[in-house]
Amino acid sequence: MHGANLGTLLRTCDAVGACLVVPPWGWVDEAVARGNTLRHPACVHRTGDPLRWLASERAAGSRILGVELADEAVRLADLPAARRRTVMVLGHEQTGIPPEALDLLDGAVEIPMVGTGASLNVAVAGSLVLYRLAGLL
Repeated sequence: MHGANLGTLLRTCDAVGACLVVPPWGWVDEAVARGNTLRHPACVHRTGDPLRWLASERAAGSRILGVELADEAVRLADLPAARRRTVMVLGHEQTGIPPEALDLLDGAVEIPMVGTGASLNVAVAGSLVLYRLAGLL
């Protein structure tokens, strides 16, 4: 929803040794460039069709994990560190992961919330899960 979130996610990816994969939408390159405060080149991959890319990653053996409220979602505290290549999928802050992408997930992770909000900011949620997957939390 806000381009600044990509800069935050890019810095978190750098901190945990991950790469940021972004869709080919016009505003994305500008948002990544504006948000990149790292002093070195960042690991950013641009993908063509995001659904086709997810399907090819899954076919190549990557685990596809969505950060989404779902019936069988694993709580963040119970999520083990990634032991193989894992792709974390984040959705829109208001609408979540699109249904056609949900079909490509191997699993989902849920971040429990006690307050009245329905979700966290996408950069915050993504950062929490990235640190957990990296085994740093």
